[in-house]
Amino acid sequence: MNKLLGTMAAVLLSSIAFIPAAQAYEGFNGPLGVLTSEKQAMQGYTLIAPQQAKTTYLIDMTGNVVQEWKSEYGCFFAMLDPKTGNLLRHAVAPSGLVPFGGQAGIIEEFDWTGKKIWEYNTVKPGVELAHHTFNVMPNGNLLMLFWKYHSYDEAIAKGMNPDKPGRMLFPNGIKVGAKGERVKGIWVDVIREIERGTGKTVWEWDVWDHIGTNPDQLDINVFCTAKINRGYAGPDWTHFNGLSYNPENNEICFTSRQLSEVYFIDYGKDGGIKFRWGNPANYGQGKAPAGYCDDGDQKLFGPHACVWTKEGTITIFDNGNNRPSGNYSRAVEINREGKLLREWKASMSGSSDWNFYTAFQGGLQKLDNGNYLVTSSNTGHIVEVTPENRIVWEFINPMGKDDKVYSSASNEGFTQQFSVHKAWRYAANSPELKGKDLSIKHTLMPEGTPNWLELLKAGVDGPVAPALLKNDKK
Repeated sequence: MNKLLGTMAAVLLSSIAFIPAAQAYEGFNGPLGVLTSEKQAMQGYTLIAPQQAKTTYLIDMTGNVVQEWKSEYGCFFAMLDPKTGNLLRHAVAPSGLVPFGGQAGIIEEFDWTGKKIWEYNTVKPGVELAHHTFNVMPNGNLLMLFWKYHSYDEAIAKGMNPDKPGRMLFPNGIKVGAKGERVKGIWVDVIREIERGTGKTVWEWDVWDHIGTNPDQLDINVFCTAKINRGYAGPDWTHFNGLSYNPENNEICFTSRQLSEVYFIDYGKDGGIKFRWGNPANYGQGKAPAGYCDDGDQKLFGPHACVWTKEGTITIFDNGNNRPSGNYSRAVEINREGKLLREWKASMSGSSDWNFYTAFQGGLQKLDNGNYLVTSSNTGHIVEVTPENRIVWEFINPMGKDDKVYSSASNEGFTQQFSVHKAWRYAANSPELKGKDLSIKHTLMPEGTPNWLELLKAGVDGPVAPALLKNDKK
C-alpha cells in the first residue's frame, strides 16, 4: 500500500491545474479535499457549508474537522456569528415559494455544541421569501434579502412596458426552472433588517419604492435581454444576491446578478441609490455589450458577494457569466468611486481563465493578511491567493449534497453535487473562535484515502492507482 501511494500522481499532476473545475471535474477519478496549504496562507479555520447538505464543517488548514453542525434542512449559506461564534445558517425551506436560484427561507442559529437555539421561517406563500445571504449587524440583528410579490397588473401600473422586446413577463405567468413551474407576477427585492430571535422587521429598503428612470432609481424596463438569458428578463427581475453593511459610513452595498451592478445606499433611510458600478448602460451613461468579444463599458457580469473591507473598499465576485469576451470568473476590489484597485483571475496564476469559472453564485473574502479567499461555487473549488497572485491554499469540496464524503471526484456528476456558496476563513484568535475547542474531531476524507496534500506537494511521478481512487463513502 505505501509503495503504491508513493508512486501516485503523475497523470493527476499534469492535469489537475488545468481542469475547468467550476464547469465539471473532467477526470473520472481525481483528488478532493485540501490540495495546497502553504505558509503564506492565512492560518486558521475554514467554514464549509455544502449546499443542500445537512452538515456544516469547520476544518483546519490541512482538512481535518474541528467542529460540525447538523441540521434537519439542506443549506444555502452559513457563517459564524462575529461575537458568539454561533453558527448562523440560511437553510432551504422544504416547501419553497418560487423556483429561482438562491431561495432559502429558514434562518437557523446553533451554539458551539450543535444545539439549535433559534429558527425563523420566512416563507409566506404568495407573498415573500428570504433568499441568498445575510449580514450580521453590529447590534446583532440580521440584514437580509427578501423576494416580494407584485401582480402583473401592479407592474403595468408601475410603468412596465409589456411589449418591450425580450421581456418574459406575461399575464398568465411564465414557466421557470427545471420542473417548469409557472410563476406569476414579478418578485422584486427587499433589503430588510430583522430582530434577532423574533424575526420582527426593524427597517427595510424596497425596490418597489425606487422604480424610475433616474440614475438613483431602478428602471423596470431595463433588463438583460432574453437572447442572453431568458431568466434574467422574467419575474426575478433584479435578483440581489449579496449585501454588506459598513458601520464607518452607515452604508449598505449590494449586488444584482440580473443587472450586473453593485449599489450603495444609506442604511436606516429610504433614499435612492447613492452610487452604482458595473453596467452604466442600465442608466444611459455607457455603452452596452455589442456582440462577440465586445464587452462595451460593462465591467461586471452576473456578480455576487459584495463585501465592505476594513479599508473601506468593496470586494466583489465577478462571475463573468455571458461575458462577450469569454466566460471566466474573477475577484475584484474597487474603491468608493468605482476605481479598480485589484483583480484576480486564473490566468494571473499561470492557468487559463476558464479554469476558474462559476456561472452562478460565488464568494470572495479579503483576509487580514491581504490575501483573497475565493469560492467558485458550483463545484466547491476554493483558493487563497496572495497579492502577488500565488495560490497558497486550494480546496475542492468532497462533501456531497447527500451528506456523504467522497474520496475522489468521478463521473457520477460533479457539477452542482458539491456546491459551496461561500467559504469563510477565521483566524484561531478571531472573536468567532475565542475560547472554543479546536481540537481535531476526525479527518474529513474517508479512511484509506490517499493524502492528496502530501502527494501533490511531493510531486512524485508514477501511475494513478484506480483501486485507491474508488468512491468510498461514509
